[in-house]
Amino acid sequence: MADEKDPKKQGQINIELDEKIAEGIYSNLAIINHSVSEFVVDFISIMPGTPKSKVKSRIILTPQHAKRLLKALGDNVHRFEQTHGEIKDYEQPPIPLNFGPTGEA
Repeated sequence: MADEKDPKKQGQINIELDEKIAEGIYSNLAIINHSVSEFVVDFISIMPGTPKSKVKSRIILTPQHAKRLLKALGDNVHRFEQTHGEIKDYEQPPIPLNFGPTGEA
């Protein structure tokens, strides 16, 4: 049995992934908002011809974690492109976003 003070065990985190979360949620749109203390990332799945969509998942991050996520995502995209080639960014028509009733004058 490993001693709790074993240097090989220090700094390791045991992370569990349950079945439901492991399935994942498809998203083809992310909306990001921020305040002085947090970043809020809403993941949405928009289907063509469907006038209404719902937020499928919301992640709230501290500014420090948001910056780490940006760096980690950039590093992973770079490695992906080195292996598989450049990811093409196709022009898409703007998606009209409607967050509820709008006022009229």
